[in-house]
Amino acid sequence: MDKHLLSGNEAIARGAYEAGVRVCSAYPGTPSTEIFENLPQYKDALYCEWAPNEKVAVEVAYGAAIGGARSLCAMKHVGLNVAADPLFTAAYNGVNRGFVIVTADDPSMHSSQNEQDNRYYARSAKVALIEPSDSQECIDFMKEAYRISERFDMPVLFRTTTNISHSKSLCTFSEREEAEPFVYERNQRKFNCAPANAYRNHPKVEANLKALEEYGETCPINKVEYRGGKIGVITASISYQIAKDVFPEDTSFLKLGLTYPLPMGLIREFASKVETLYVIEELEGFMEDQIKAAGIPCIGKEKVSRLYELNPERLREMLFGVKPQVKALPVKAVPRPPVLCPGCPHRGFFYTMSKGKNFVIGGDIGCYTLGGAAPLGAMDTCVCMGGGFSVAMGLSKAFAATGQQKKVFGVVGDSTFFHSGMTGAAEILYNKGAVIPVVLDNHITGMTGHQDNPGSGYTLQGEIAAAIKIEDVLHAFGYENVIIVDPQDLTAMQKAVDDALASEVPAAIICRRPCLLIKRIPHDIGLCEVDREKCIGCKKCLKVGCPAVMIRDGKSSIDPGQCVGCTVCAQVCPVGAITRKESK
Repeated sequence: MDKHLLSGNEAIARGAYEAGVRVCSAYPGTPSTEIFENLPQYKDALYCEWAPNEKVAVEVAYGAAIGGARSLCAMKHVGLNVAADPLFTAAYNGVNRGFVIVTADDPSMHSSQNEQDNRYYARSAKVALIEPSDSQECIDFMKEAYRISERFDMPVLFRTTTNISHSKSLCTFSEREEAEPFVYERNQRKFNCAPANAYRNHPKVEANLKALEEYGETCPINKVEYRGGKIGVITASISYQIAKDVFPEDTSFLKLGLTYPLPMGLIREFASKVETLYVIEELEGFMEDQIKAAGIPCIGKEKVSRLYELNPERLREMLFGVKPQVKALPVKAVPRPPVLCPGCPHRGFFYTMSKGKNFVIGGDIGCYTLGGAAPLGAMDTCVCMGGGFSVAMGLSKAFAATGQQKKVFGVVGDSTFFHSGMTGAAEILYNKGAVIPVVLDNHITGMTGHQDNPGSGYTLQGEIAAAIKIEDVLHAFGYENVIIVDPQDLTAMQKAVDDALASEVPAAIICRRPCLLIKRIPHDIGLCEVDREKCIGCKKCLKVGCPAVMIRDGKSSIDPGQCVGCTVCAQVCPVGAITRKESK
């Protein structure tokens, strides 16, 4: 058979196709995003969409499973916090056709605000948990996940990590398996979660979990690799690959693919055959705690850290004290913190806000989070998606209660506005908050790689869609003064801020300019140059935080390979030494 080199995310998409999935809904979030970016190639066989947020995505996919279609949902780990409400109830109700939720965890927080271990969601929600260790298993385990979901009448949580999502390995493809036709019939007893029905459903959940645990004793994705009786390792996911590199060749492994509920009979039998038992897992001691609670001695988190993702060097040092053999480079690299791109439309807004010394800015998750970095430094808080508005609301109420005279702005992006910003906007208006909500509308979901959203006018499958206007939503809420401004026009941007602050009716600001990286939109690309005779070396141009602007020999200089001619630096220059020149 032909071999294909796929990332874990590409393989999950392929596995969903081969499993006969028909309906797919997700919200983009690294490291899960590429799963759904790879689904449109199968659109003749399935439907896929970007939902406004993870909760909606789970509800759409679960509705499809009730309606008789195998369904898939995907999100990054913190997205499952947003989607927890329907997950817990879906576990009580059960399914008609297979329902799988991919949660992509992010150990070491490469692109996340925490490194929570989402395996605990499976235990709390009482659903099956499956963890693949390479791309081939991403395909094969997806198909097993749907069989488990239907056989045991429950959602399945399919957990990956950044290493699994983004690393590549060889895969073999199979033909698509179509599930048997299912005709929907009303079943309020099963799917209407009124308290009386939920009360009767809970015993069924416990019984199904017990049956699933028994299945785990012999299921094909839990495997024993017996090579000797001295050392045994229980592990799963990417930790299996890492442990194989670190332990001696005669080490025996119990590699688990179904990690909740744990097959305690299989674990006890494996433990009885080895002298020393290790449990190797990334982040928390999820399996270890359960194994020790069952009275089975093992070595785990007393040696293996709960912090950050594992690699062979770290694990070898933690277990055996072997220091990594790393040679220091003779040249020390210059630190390069992340910054807003050259020509980023958010730069003008944050530069304007950085001049207001009495401004407090509730920020949010997105490219614009970088507005809090030096030299702009124009963001006070960043908690979670949608928190840009509602955390700002709490700040304003605290200031009012304590007599602090500060002006509060709440900031979200356009995708975040549709994700969870609208409720915060309603909160500000309804509860009379002294907050000016600001939507940074760059026409795309930028940080995760340019996925469309309800305001972009396109669907995941490339079809033209209704573009919901943010100003219409704000007007409908009751914001009587909605100011729309091009943030790269610094004079207009300053006026927008001043007008909003002076407004006697509820005001909001929309900073609207498309991201320069959107390919389908024509952009006016140019080049700014410095007249070094005029430049006085004041360095004010550096305060806009553009990576194309630098100081050479005491005067401003612009890298022509990075500049796009946005002119923000030119507008800041007090002596007119920077001008826009010919188009590229």
